[in-house]
Amino acid sequence: MKKIILLSSAILLSICNRAWSFDFSAIDPRLSSDRQESTAQNEKNETRASVRKNPQKMIRKAERSGVPSRMPLTSSTVKIVAIVNGDIISTEDIDNRVKAFIMISQVPLNDENKAVIYQRVLTSAIDEKLKYQDALKNNIIVTDQELDDAVAGFEDTNKIPRGKLSSVLKQYGVNEKSFREQMRSDLAWMRLIRQKVRAGGALTQKEVDEELANAKKDFSSPKYQISEIFISRANASKLPKLEEILKSDPRFEYYAFQFSESPTASNGGRLGWINKESLAKPLQAALDKMKPGEISAPVQVGQDYYILRLEQIYTPGANTHMPTEQDIRQFLENQRIDAFANKYIQSLRQKAVIEFRG
Repeated sequence: MKKIILLSSAILLSICNRAWSFDFSAIDPRLSSDRQESTAQNEKNETRASVRKNPQKMIRKAERSGVPSRMPLTSSTVKIVAIVNGDIISTEDIDNRVKAFIMISQVPLNDENKAVIYQRVLTSAIDEKLKYQDALKNNIIVTDQELDDAVAGFEDTNKIPRGKLSSVLKQYGVNEKSFREQMRSDLAWMRLIRQKVRAGGALTQKEVDEELANAKKDFSSPKYQISEIFISRANASKLPKLEEILKSDPRFEYYAFQFSESPTASNGGRLGWINKESLAKPLQAALDKMKPGEISAPVQVGQDYYILRLEQIYTPGANTHMPTEQDIRQFLENQRIDAFANKYIQSLRQKAVIEFRG
């Protein structure tokens, strides 16, 4: 089965990044040459049931630990995993979301990554509850017809014959009703966010002109689109095995998700377009020897290590495409939506009452 393309950020936890990124100066600060310390060791996971007001810190702590209280795929009994403002998330719910994640990402479930996948899916399921609850409070309703249209669009995007999504879901053991409800929740959330962003006022021509000027300036110097796998000194013993695997298996995104200790792991290791000079000197030297599509050997920076994949090189003059005003306007609108959505979900987490079981 070919890889299923992401439709819902709630389903795949934002692994895919946006196609356009004009802010070439934005770079992961961990790659600066003055990095001195290794990544801090993950905190221990909480295993006791708890009720928390403002559970955001607990969610982040659970994400960092990557160790769930239980793995539902082997459970024959439906149990409660969490209660979000009174709404239940069960082991069956998590089971379906894990299977949907595997279907879309094509990341195989194994002993090394199942805890990470489970915890991230649980976090996503909690956010999904919060989003849908708030959409309903704001009278955002997604009709069955709108959901059917979205399913048809999903089929078209993934080159699935119309009406055949059910059989694909069945192949992966994904409950169709659960999958559709995830789509409904995501559609409602995006409609709510767009509605609130529009209420804040339209983009001004000055904003568009300024960003267009910045984009043209950025396009005047060479840029590198790269992905990373970051391994701390404490886990350096993984490097030989990982280096050997990457020589024969091109799925860099999968191994970034599984092994990387960087925040970019959930995004397949993607750093986007950057200026080479923004990198630490050892990484600059590695890039100088690489061609697009190549993967570097482990590069030591301070006490830690990076493996890079060079995706593309932008060379001024050789690449003639420049962003249009419409491109810039779309980019700025997406940027506003992303920024508002991130801030809004944070506020929902802070106000939520979440009970974790297990």
